Amino acid sequence: MDVNRTPLGLRLRGELDAATAPQLETTVREALLESEGAFVLDLSDVTFMDSGGVNELLRARSLLGREERALALICPPGQVSDVLDTIGIADLFTRFETREEAERALISR
Repeated sequence: MDVNRTPLGLRLRGELDAATAPQLETTVREALLESEGAFVLDLSDVTFMDSGGVNELLRARSLLGREERALALICPPGQVSDVLDTIGIADLFTRFETREEAERALISR
């Protein structure tokens, strides 16, 4: 999995699974310390997510919640969105289908 910083958070590419989840945890913790307000995980280029990835999304949400900050996901229709819907946690996140939609919504706040 590749992780790149963006002005609003992190952009992920590749597979988000048990093998790559520890890398994401470390990167998210570091990025959270250097940011304010809503934090965005761009999952547009994530090709696969399993329970390890789901756990990391929930962990990031929990960390942000302690500071009363929101976690937003850029998550277009596909495998990742289907996983979130299937396990019933999609409504725990603010979700956007495109980067542009997220930027418009979050920058205008």
